[in-house]
Amino acid sequence: MADRRLSGLTLLVAGTFFMENLDGTILATAAPSIARSFDVPSASVGVAITAYLLALAAFIPLSGWLTDRLGVRVVFISAIAIFTVASLLCAFSTTLPEFTVLRVVQGIGGAMMVPVGRLAVLRETSKADIIRAISWLTWPALFAPVAAPFLGGLITTYATWPWIFLLNVPLGIIGVIAAIVLVPGGVRARDRRLDWLGFSLVCLGLGLLTYAGSAFSEANPPLIAGAVGLIAGLALTGLAALHLIRTANPLFDLRVFRTETFRVTHAGGSIFRLTILAMPFMLALFFQDALGWSPIEAGSVILVLFVGNLAAKLATTRLLVRFGFRRVLLASTVGAVVSMWLTALVDNATPVLVVIALLFFSGVTRSVGFTAYNTIAFADIDDVQMTDVNTLASTVQQAAAGFGVAIGAIALRAGQPLGQFVGASGVVGAFHVAFALVGILALVPLIEVISLSPRAGDNIRPARPVRSPG
Repeated sequence: MADRRLSGLTLLVAGTFFMENLDGTILATAAPSIARSFDVPSASVGVAITAYLLALAAFIPLSGWLTDRLGVRVVFISAIAIFTVASLLCAFSTTLPEFTVLRVVQGIGGAMMVPVGRLAVLRETSKADIIRAISWLTWPALFAPVAAPFLGGLITTYATWPWIFLLNVPLGIIGVIAAIVLVPGGVRARDRRLDWLGFSLVCLGLGLLTYAGSAFSEANPPLIAGAVGLIAGLALTGLAALHLIRTANPLFDLRVFRTETFRVTHAGGSIFRLTILAMPFMLALFFQDALGWSPIEAGSVILVLFVGNLAAKLATTRLLVRFGFRRVLLASTVGAVVSMWLTALVDNATPVLVVIALLFFSGVTRSVGFTAYNTIAFADIDDVQMTDVNTLASTVQQAAAGFGVAIGAIALRAGQPLGQFVGASGVVGAFHVAFALVGILALVPLIEVISLSPRAGDNIRPARPVRSPG
Protein backbone atom coordinates (compact mmCIF):
# COMPACT_ATOMS: atom_id res chain seq x y z
CA MET A 1 0.00 0.00 0.00
CA ALA A 2 2.83 2.36 0.90
CA ASP A 3 4.55 1.67 -2.43
CA ARG A 4 1.35 2.34 -4.35
CA ARG A 5 0.84 5.59 -2.46
CA LEU A 6 4.40 6.72 -3.19
CA SER A 7 4.00 5.81 -6.88
CA GLY A 8 0.78 7.82 -7.03
CA LEU A 9 2.43 10.79 -5.30
CA THR A 10 5.37 10.65 -7.72
CA LEU A 11 3.05 10.63 -10.75
CA LEU A 12 1.04 13.51 -9.29
CA VAL A 13 4.16 15.63 -8.77
CA ALA A 14 5.42 14.75 -12.27
CA GLY A 15 2.09 15.96 -13.68
CA THR A 16 2.33 19.29 -11.85
CA PHE A 17 5.91 19.67 -13.10
CA PHE A 18 4.65 19.20 -16.63
CA MET A 19 1.94 21.87 -16.26
CA GLU A 20 4.44 24.38 -14.86
CA ASN A 21 7.08 23.68 -17.52
CA LEU A 22 4.60 23.70 -20.40
CA ASP A 23 3.06 27.02 -19.40
CA GLY A 24 6.54 28.55 -19.38
CA THR A 25 7.20 27.63 -23.03
CA ILE A 26 3.92 27.26 -24.91
CA LEU A 27 2.95 30.94 -25.13
CA ALA A 28 5.69 31.75 -27.63
CA THR A 29 3.80 29.79 -30.29
CA ALA A 30 0.44 31.31 -29.33
CA ALA A 31 1.71 34.91 -29.05
CA PRO A 32 0.29 36.13 -32.40
CA SER A 33 -3.16 34.76 -31.58
CA ILE A 34 -3.12 36.30 -28.09
CA ALA A 35 -1.94 39.63 -29.51
CA ARG A 36 -4.85 39.76 -31.97
CA SER A 37 -7.27 39.06 -29.13
CA PHE A 38 -5.88 41.97 -27.07
CA ASP A 39 -5.38 44.20 -30.13
CA VAL A 40 -1.67 44.68 -29.45
CA PRO A 41 1.50 43.86 -31.45
CA SER A 42 2.73 40.27 -31.14
CA ALA A 43 5.99 41.42 -29.54
CA SER A 44 4.03 42.97 -26.66
CA VAL A 45 2.90 39.54 -25.48
CA GLY A 46 6.52 38.89 -24.52
CA VAL A 47 5.91 40.82 -21.29
CA ALA A 48 3.46 38.13 -20.15
CA ILE A 49 5.93 35.37 -20.98
CA THR A 50 8.70 37.16 -19.09
CA ALA A 51 6.40 37.95 -16.13
CA TYR A 52 5.71 34.25 -15.61
CA LEU A 53 9.40 33.35 -15.71
CA LEU A 54 10.26 36.22 -13.36
CA ALA A 55 7.65 35.05 -10.84
CA LEU A 56 9.04 31.51 -10.97
CA ALA A 57 12.62 32.68 -10.46
CA ALA A 58 11.72 35.13 -7.68
CA PHE A 59 9.49 32.92 -5.54
CA ILE A 60 11.13 29.49 -5.75
CA PRO A 61 13.68 30.57 -3.07
CA LEU A 62 10.77 31.30 -0.72
CA SER A 63 9.31 27.79 -1.04
CA GLY A 64 11.67 26.16 1.46
CA TRP A 65 10.91 28.67 4.21
CA LEU A 66 7.15 28.41 3.59
CA THR A 67 7.38 24.64 3.75
CA ASP A 68 9.11 24.80 7.12
CA ARG A 69 6.47 27.19 8.42
CA LEU A 70 3.32 25.57 7.02
CA GLY A 71 4.27 22.02 6.07
CA VAL A 72 4.63 20.28 2.71
CA ARG A 73 0.98 19.27 2.45
CA VAL A 74 -0.49 22.74 2.97
CA VAL A 75 1.97 24.50 0.65
CA PHE A 76 1.72 21.93 -2.17
CA ILE A 77 -2.10 21.80 -2.19
CA SER A 78 -2.32 25.61 -2.00
CA ALA A 79 0.18 25.95 -4.86
CA ILE A 80 -1.83 23.67 -7.17
CA ALA A 81 -5.00 25.61 -6.29
CA ILE A 82 -3.36 29.00 -6.97
CA PHE A 83 -1.94 27.77 -10.29
CA THR A 84 -5.33 26.35 -11.35
CA VAL A 85 -7.39 29.42 -10.43
CA ALA A 86 -4.86 31.72 -12.10
CA SER A 87 -5.01 29.56 -15.24
CA LEU A 88 -8.79 29.87 -15.35
CA LEU A 89 -8.62 33.65 -14.94
CA CYS A 90 -5.90 33.91 -17.63
CA ALA A 91 -8.30 32.24 -20.08
CA PHE A 92 -10.89 34.96 -19.48
CA SER A 93 -8.50 37.93 -19.55
CA THR A 94 -9.62 40.85 -21.70
CA THR A 95 -6.53 43.07 -21.65
CA LEU A 96 -2.78 42.48 -21.79
CA PRO A 97 -2.08 44.14 -18.37
CA GLU A 98 -4.74 41.97 -16.73
CA PHE A 99 -3.32 38.88 -18.44
CA THR A 100 0.22 39.75 -17.34
CA VAL A 101 -0.76 40.19 -13.68
CA LEU A 102 -2.53 36.84 -13.72
CA ARG A 103 0.52 35.23 -15.28
CA VAL A 104 2.54 36.51 -12.30
CA VAL A 105 0.03 34.86 -9.93
CA GLN A 106 0.24 31.67 -11.98
CA GLY A 107 4.03 31.81 -11.75
CA ILE A 108 3.88 32.18 -7.96
CA GLY A 109 1.75 29.03 -7.81
CA GLY A 110 4.19 27.22 -10.08
CA ALA A 111 7.17 28.39 -8.00
CA MET A 112 5.68 26.75 -4.92
CA MET A 113 4.35 23.69 -6.75
CA VAL A 114 7.58 22.41 -8.31
CA PRO A 115 10.14 22.35 -5.45
CA VAL A 116 7.62 21.49 -2.74
CA GLY A 117 6.20 18.63 -4.82
CA ARG A 118 9.66 17.18 -5.32
CA LEU A 119 10.39 17.58 -1.60
CA ALA A 120 7.23 15.60 -0.80
CA VAL A 121 8.53 12.74 -2.97
CA LEU A 122 12.11 12.87 -1.67
CA ARG A 123 10.99 12.76 1.96
CA GLU A 124 9.01 9.58 1.31
CA THR A 125 11.64 7.88 -0.86
CA SER A 126 14.44 5.68 0.44
CA LYS A 127 17.96 6.07 -0.94
CA ALA A 128 17.57 2.75 -2.77
CA ASP A 129 14.49 4.03 -4.66
CA ILE A 130 15.69 7.55 -5.42
CA ILE A 131 16.84 6.71 -8.96
CA ARG A 132 13.38 5.42 -9.79
CA ALA A 133 11.62 8.46 -8.29
CA ILE A 134 13.83 11.07 -9.97
CA SER A 135 13.48 9.22 -13.27
CA TRP A 136 9.75 9.89 -13.16
CA LEU A 137 10.23 13.51 -12.08
CA THR A 138 12.68 14.22 -14.91
CA TRP A 139 10.42 13.65 -17.93
CA PRO A 140 8.28 16.84 -17.59
CA ALA A 141 11.35 19.09 -17.96
CA LEU A 142 12.31 17.12 -21.07
CA PHE A 143 8.89 16.79 -22.65
CA ALA A 144 7.40 20.25 -22.08
CA PRO A 145 9.86 22.24 -24.27
CA VAL A 146 9.54 19.57 -26.97
CA ALA A 147 5.74 19.43 -26.88
CA ALA A 148 5.16 23.19 -26.54
CA PRO A 149 5.62 24.19 -30.23
CA PHE A 150 3.41 21.32 -31.42
CA LEU A 151 0.66 21.77 -28.80
CA GLY A 152 0.70 25.55 -29.13
CA GLY A 153 0.34 25.34 -32.89
CA LEU A 154 -2.36 22.68 -32.61
CA ILE A 155 -4.46 24.64 -30.10
CA THR A 156 -4.19 27.98 -31.88
CA THR A 157 -4.88 26.37 -35.27
CA TYR A 158 -7.89 24.24 -34.34
CA ALA A 159 -9.18 26.02 -31.22
CA THR A 160 -8.45 29.36 -29.49
CA TRP A 161 -5.60 30.41 -27.21
CA PRO A 162 -7.66 30.38 -23.94
CA TRP A 163 -7.74 26.58 -24.21
CA ILE A 164 -4.03 26.60 -23.35
CA PHE A 165 -5.09 27.65 -19.86
CA LEU A 166 -8.51 25.99 -19.66
CA LEU A 167 -6.87 22.59 -20.04
CA ASN A 168 -5.07 23.24 -16.74
CA VAL A 169 -8.36 23.55 -14.85
CA PRO A 170 -9.56 19.91 -14.82
CA LEU A 171 -5.96 18.76 -14.35
CA GLY A 172 -5.57 21.14 -11.42
CA ILE A 173 -8.81 20.01 -9.79
CA ILE A 174 -7.73 16.38 -10.08
CA GLY A 175 -4.32 17.41 -8.71
CA VAL A 176 -5.79 19.07 -5.62
CA ILE A 177 -7.97 16.05 -4.85
CA ALA A 178 -5.08 13.65 -5.40
CA ALA A 179 -2.77 15.77 -3.22
CA ILE A 180 -5.28 15.73 -0.36
CA VAL A 181 -5.28 11.93 -0.53
CA LEU A 182 -1.61 11.24 -1.29
CA VAL A 183 0.55 13.92 0.37
CA PRO A 184 1.35 12.98 3.98
CA GLY A 185 0.66 15.46 6.75
CA GLY A 186 3.10 15.45 9.60
CA VAL A 187 4.81 17.95 11.85
CA ARG A 188 6.57 20.98 10.40
CA ALA A 189 10.32 20.58 10.19
CA ARG A 190 11.24 23.82 12.00
CA ASP A 191 9.93 27.26 12.72
CA ARG A 192 12.61 29.68 11.55
CA ARG A 193 12.75 33.35 10.71
CA LEU A 194 12.90 34.37 7.07
CA ASP A 195 16.23 35.70 5.86
CA TRP A 196 14.73 38.83 4.32
CA LEU A 197 18.00 40.26 3.05
CA GLY A 198 18.99 36.95 1.47
CA PHE A 199 15.55 36.54 -0.10
CA SER A 200 15.57 40.10 -1.47
CA LEU A 201 19.05 39.76 -3.00
CA VAL A 202 18.31 36.33 -4.52
CA CYS A 203 14.91 37.48 -5.76
CA LEU A 204 16.28 40.61 -7.45
CA GLY A 205 19.39 38.89 -8.78
CA LEU A 206 17.57 35.95 -10.33
CA GLY A 207 14.79 38.22 -11.56
CA LEU A 208 17.27 40.42 -13.43
CA LEU A 209 19.10 37.38 -14.85
CA THR A 210 15.80 35.94 -16.04
CA TYR A 211 14.90 39.26 -17.63
CA ALA A 212 18.28 39.36 -19.37
CA GLY A 213 17.78 35.84 -20.68
CA SER A 214 14.32 36.73 -22.01
CA ALA A 215 15.61 39.96 -23.54
CA PHE A 216 18.45 38.25 -25.42
CA SER A 217 16.05 35.62 -26.76
CA GLU A 218 13.74 38.15 -28.44
CA ALA A 219 13.69 38.54 -32.22
CA ASN A 220 14.92 42.15 -31.89
CA PRO A 221 16.70 42.08 -28.54
CA PRO A 222 17.12 45.26 -26.46
CA LEU A 223 20.86 44.73 -26.13
CA ILE A 224 21.58 47.59 -23.74
CA ALA A 225 18.71 46.70 -21.39
CA GLY A 226 19.66 43.02 -21.56
CA ALA A 227 23.31 43.78 -20.81
CA VAL A 228 22.38 46.01 -17.85
CA GLY A 229 20.07 43.31 -16.53
CA LEU A 230 22.79 40.67 -16.90
CA ILE A 231 25.48 42.74 -15.16
CA ALA A 232 23.17 43.87 -12.36
CA GLY A 233 21.80 40.36 -11.94
CA LEU A 234 25.28 38.86 -11.67
CA ALA A 235 26.31 41.55 -9.17
CA LEU A 236 23.26 41.04 -6.95
CA THR A 237 23.55 37.25 -7.16
CA GLY A 238 27.21 37.57 -6.10
CA LEU A 239 26.21 39.75 -3.14
CA ALA A 240 23.52 37.21 -2.27
CA ALA A 241 26.09 34.42 -2.27
CA LEU A 242 28.38 36.38 0.07
CA HIS A 243 25.49 37.07 2.41
CA LEU A 244 24.27 33.46 2.41
CA ILE A 245 27.77 32.21 3.27
CA ARG A 246 28.29 34.67 6.13
CA THR A 247 24.88 34.87 7.81
CA ALA A 248 23.91 32.56 10.67
CA ASN A 249 20.38 31.91 9.38
CA PRO A 250 20.60 31.89 5.56
CA LEU A 251 17.72 31.46 3.14
CA PHE A 252 19.58 28.30 2.09
CA ASP A 253 23.04 26.98 2.91
CA LEU A 254 25.54 27.30 0.05
CA ARG A 255 28.03 25.07 1.87
CA VAL A 256 26.24 22.13 0.26
CA PHE A 257 28.29 22.92 -2.87
CA ARG A 258 31.19 21.31 -1.02
CA THR A 259 29.36 18.02 -1.54
CA GLU A 260 30.76 16.54 -4.75
CA THR A 261 27.58 14.84 -5.91
CA PHE A 262 25.49 17.98 -5.45
CA ARG A 263 28.08 20.22 -7.11
CA VAL A 264 28.38 18.13 -10.27
CA THR A 265 24.64 18.59 -10.91
CA HIS A 266 24.41 22.28 -10.21
CA ALA A 267 27.68 23.56 -11.66
CA GLY A 268 28.60 21.69 -14.84
CA GLY A 269 25.20 20.01 -14.85
CA SER A 270 23.50 23.39 -15.19
CA ILE A 271 25.41 24.01 -18.41
CA PHE A 272 24.33 20.59 -19.69
CA ARG A 273 20.73 21.48 -18.81
CA LEU A 274 20.64 24.85 -20.58
CA THR A 275 22.26 23.50 -23.77
CA ILE A 276 19.77 20.62 -23.88
CA LEU A 277 16.85 23.02 -23.35
CA ALA A 278 18.15 25.30 -26.11
CA MET A 279 17.86 22.57 -28.74
CA PRO A 280 14.02 22.30 -29.11
CA PHE A 281 13.86 26.08 -29.56
CA MET A 282 16.61 26.05 -32.18
CA LEU A 283 15.23 23.00 -33.98
CA ALA A 284 11.77 24.54 -34.31
CA LEU A 285 13.28 27.62 -35.96
CA PHE A 286 15.69 25.57 -38.08
CA PHE A 287 13.02 23.34 -39.60
CA GLN A 288 10.72 26.30 -40.37
CA ASP A 289 13.04 29.22 -41.19
CA ALA A 290 15.91 27.28 -42.80
CA LEU A 291 14.29 24.18 -44.28
CA GLY A 292 10.86 25.67 -45.01
CA TRP A 293 8.76 23.18 -43.06
CA SER A 294 5.31 24.07 -41.72
CA PRO A 295 4.85 24.57 -37.94
CA ILE A 296 2.90 21.31 -37.67
CA GLU A 297 5.57 19.40 -39.62
CA ALA A 298 8.35 20.86 -37.49
CA GLY A 299 6.49 20.23 -34.23
CA SER A 300 5.65 16.66 -35.20
CA VAL A 301 9.26 15.76 -35.99
CA ILE A 302 10.56 17.44 -32.84
CA LEU A 303 8.26 15.15 -30.84
CA VAL A 304 10.66 12.35 -31.83
CA LEU A 305 12.94 13.77 -29.12
CA PHE A 306 10.37 12.67 -26.56
CA VAL A 307 10.11 9.22 -28.14
CA GLY A 308 13.85 8.94 -27.53
CA ASN A 309 13.29 10.15 -23.96
CA LEU A 310 10.75 7.39 -23.34
CA ALA A 311 12.97 4.74 -24.90
CA ALA A 312 15.84 5.79 -22.64
CA LYS A 313 13.64 5.60 -19.54
CA LEU A 314 13.33 1.87 -20.10
CA ALA A 315 17.09 1.49 -19.67
CA THR A 316 18.37 4.42 -17.55
CA THR A 317 18.02 2.72 -14.17
CA ARG A 318 19.74 -0.44 -15.45
CA LEU A 319 22.55 1.64 -16.94
CA LEU A 320 23.15 3.46 -13.66
CA VAL A 321 23.09 0.19 -11.72
CA ARG A 322 25.43 -1.55 -14.17
CA PHE A 323 27.95 1.21 -14.96
CA GLY A 324 27.64 3.81 -12.18
CA PHE A 325 27.02 7.55 -12.38
CA ARG A 326 30.43 8.68 -13.60
CA ARG A 327 30.50 6.51 -16.71
CA VAL A 328 26.83 7.15 -17.54
CA LEU A 329 27.32 10.91 -17.20
CA LEU A 330 30.39 10.78 -19.43
CA ALA A 331 28.64 8.74 -22.12
CA SER A 332 25.40 10.75 -22.11
CA THR A 333 27.18 14.11 -22.21
CA VAL A 334 29.43 13.02 -25.08
CA GLY A 335 26.39 11.59 -26.85
CA ALA A 336 24.51 14.87 -26.48
CA VAL A 337 27.46 16.80 -27.90
CA VAL A 338 27.74 14.41 -30.86
CA SER A 339 24.01 14.75 -31.58
CA MET A 340 24.35 18.56 -31.67
CA TRP A 341 27.29 18.41 -34.05
CA LEU A 342 25.50 15.91 -36.30
CA THR A 343 22.53 18.28 -36.43
CA ALA A 344 24.94 20.85 -37.88
CA LEU A 345 25.19 18.59 -40.95
CA VAL A 346 21.43 18.44 -41.67
CA ASP A 347 20.14 20.31 -44.71
CA ASN A 348 17.37 20.05 -47.32
CA ALA A 349 19.06 17.05 -48.90
CA THR A 350 19.01 15.04 -45.66
CA PRO A 351 16.33 12.30 -45.73
CA VAL A 352 13.57 12.77 -43.16
CA LEU A 353 14.22 9.29 -41.76
CA VAL A 354 17.82 10.28 -41.03
CA VAL A 355 16.58 13.41 -39.22
CA ILE A 356 14.15 11.30 -37.20
CA ALA A 357 16.91 8.83 -36.28
CA LEU A 358 19.17 11.70 -35.20
CA LEU A 359 16.47 13.27 -33.03
CA PHE A 360 15.70 9.88 -31.49
CA PHE A 361 19.39 9.48 -30.58
CA SER A 362 19.42 13.02 -29.19
CA GLY A 363 16.34 12.25 -27.08
CA VAL A 364 18.01 9.17 -25.62
CA THR A 365 21.19 10.99 -24.62
CA ARG A 366 19.40 14.01 -23.15
CA SER A 367 17.07 11.79 -21.12
CA VAL A 368 19.83 9.62 -19.67
CA GLY A 369 21.92 12.68 -18.84
CA PHE A 370 19.04 14.58 -17.26
CA THR A 371 18.08 11.65 -15.05
CA ALA A 372 21.66 10.92 -13.98
CA TYR A 373 22.43 14.56 -13.14
CA ASN A 374 19.17 15.11 -11.26
CA THR A 375 19.47 11.87 -9.28
CA ILE A 376 23.06 12.12 -8.09
CA ALA A 377 22.34 15.59 -6.68
CA PHE A 378 20.62 14.06 -3.65
CA ALA A 379 22.89 11.04 -3.17
CA ASP A 380 24.72 12.46 -0.14
CA ILE A 381 22.01 14.71 1.30
CA ASP A 382 20.50 13.69 4.64
CA ASP A 383 16.92 14.30 5.75
CA VAL A 384 17.82 17.35 7.87
CA GLN A 385 19.34 19.14 4.86
CA MET A 386 16.68 18.09 2.35
CA THR A 387 14.39 21.15 2.48
CA ASP A 388 17.19 23.69 2.05
CA VAL A 389 19.04 21.64 -0.56
CA ASN A 390 15.88 20.98 -2.57
CA THR A 391 15.05 24.71 -2.61
CA LEU A 392 18.58 25.62 -3.70
CA ALA A 393 18.50 22.93 -6.40
CA SER A 394 15.18 24.22 -7.76
CA THR A 395 16.49 27.80 -7.76
CA VAL A 396 19.63 26.92 -9.70
CA GLN A 397 17.73 24.72 -12.16
CA GLN A 398 15.16 27.45 -12.84
CA ALA A 399 17.95 29.95 -13.51
CA ALA A 400 19.56 27.52 -15.98
CA ALA A 401 16.22 26.84 -17.68
CA GLY A 402 15.62 30.56 -18.04
CA PHE A 403 18.84 30.88 -20.04
CA GLY A 404 18.25 27.86 -22.27
CA VAL A 405 16.35 29.73 -24.97
CA ALA A 406 18.64 32.74 -24.59
CA ILE A 407 21.72 30.60 -25.28
CA GLY A 408 20.06 29.27 -28.41
CA ALA A 409 19.14 32.75 -29.58
CA ILE A 410 22.64 34.11 -28.93
CA ALA A 411 24.18 31.16 -30.79
CA LEU A 412 21.91 31.84 -33.77
CA ARG A 413 22.92 35.50 -33.91
CA ALA A 414 26.58 34.58 -33.65
CA GLY A 415 26.05 31.97 -36.35
CA GLN A 416 25.38 34.56 -39.05
CA PRO A 417 28.74 36.41 -39.01
CA LEU A 418 30.71 33.31 -38.06
CA GLY A 419 29.01 31.35 -40.83
CA GLN A 420 30.28 33.80 -43.43
CA PHE A 421 33.76 33.63 -41.91
CA VAL A 422 33.96 29.81 -42.14
CA GLY A 423 32.19 29.56 -45.48
CA ALA A 424 28.78 28.42 -44.18
CA SER A 425 26.64 31.00 -45.93
CA GLY A 426 22.92 31.61 -45.84
CA VAL A 427 20.29 30.80 -43.22
CA VAL A 428 21.11 27.10 -43.18
CA GLY A 429 24.81 27.85 -42.64
CA ALA A 430 24.03 30.18 -39.74
CA PHE A 431 22.03 27.43 -38.03
CA HIS A 432 24.81 24.90 -38.64
CA VAL A 433 27.32 27.16 -36.89
CA ALA A 434 24.86 27.77 -34.04
CA PHE A 435 24.39 24.04 -33.44
CA ALA A 436 28.17 23.57 -33.43
CA LEU A 437 28.59 26.40 -30.90
CA VAL A 438 26.02 24.94 -28.52
CA GLY A 439 27.75 21.58 -28.87
CA ILE A 440 31.07 23.16 -27.86
CA LEU A 441 29.42 24.72 -24.79
CA ALA A 442 27.96 21.30 -23.89
CA LEU A 443 31.53 19.98 -23.59
CA VAL A 444 32.16 22.12 -20.48
CA PRO A 445 30.38 19.74 -18.04
CA LEU A 446 32.84 17.00 -19.01
CA ILE A 447 35.57 18.79 -17.03
CA GLU A 448 33.67 18.19 -13.80
CA VAL A 449 32.40 14.73 -14.73
CA ILE A 450 35.91 13.46 -15.51
CA SER A 451 37.08 14.54 -12.05
CA LEU A 452 34.08 12.90 -10.34
CA SER A 453 34.92 10.04 -7.98
CA PRO A 454 34.43 6.66 -9.70
CA ARG A 455 32.19 5.50 -6.85
CA ALA A 456 30.17 8.73 -6.55
CA GLY A 457 26.49 7.98 -6.06
CA ASP A 458 27.06 4.30 -5.25
CA ASN A 459 25.05 4.68 -2.03
CA ILE A 460 21.83 5.16 -4.04
CA ARG A 461 22.52 2.46 -6.63
CA PRO A 462 20.43 -0.65 -5.94
CA ALA A 463 22.53 -3.72 -5.23
CA ARG A 464 20.92 -5.64 -8.08
CA PRO A 465 19.08 -4.68 -11.30
CA VAL A 466 15.57 -3.45 -10.68
CA ARG A 467 12.61 -2.81 -12.86
CA SER A 468 12.96 0.65 -14.45
CA PRO A 469 10.08 3.11 -13.91
CA GLY A 470 9.93 3.85 -17.61
